[in-house]
Amino acid sequence: MKRGWVMAMVLAGLVSAGCQREASTGPFELSGRLFVFNYRISQASYLVTLKRIGPVAEGMQARVRFENPAGGTVLEIRQKLFPAQDKLVLESPPLTCVRKDRPYSVAIDILDQDEKLVQELKTSVTSDLDQSVLPARLIVTGPAYQRNDAAFDRNGNPVAKSMEGCPAR
Repeated sequence: MKRGWVMAMVLAGLVSAGCQREASTGPFELSGRLFVFNYRISQASYLVTLKRIGPVAEGMQARVRFENPAGGTVLEIRQKLFPAQDKLVLESPPLTCVRKDRPYSVAIDILDQDEKLVQELKTSVTSDLDQSVLPARLIVTGPAYQRNDAAFDRNGNPVAKSMEGCPAR
């Protein structure tokens, strides 16, 4: 009877261990991702944030590859990492052709000082807006944010950015 009870406890322990969430293997975990639509400067970009959960050594860097919504080559950035950095904010270059409800892929490689892979993170970012919500031109100019009349139609409404020439969904 005692032996059966011990076996049951061992089996229960193994089953519960199998239900545990797999621990992240690396210094970072994904903490946020979104598209930023900056209406004032008429630009869209990816913004991905990571939270540090492990040690970061001197000389490490993040290599990030963003899917290009306009098609063509992947957009890549590199960012130096610092040991005291608790959060990492990764922003893409300006984008064109962002479509609503379409997932775009992002791949993040954490590299050591010799450019050897330490951690690989993959995610996707989906916008709830098309880039056509942005004005076609800057709506303000200069240090005093003066109205850019070329960005508005005769009725005073901003002229929207065209999605013409962008890949289909």
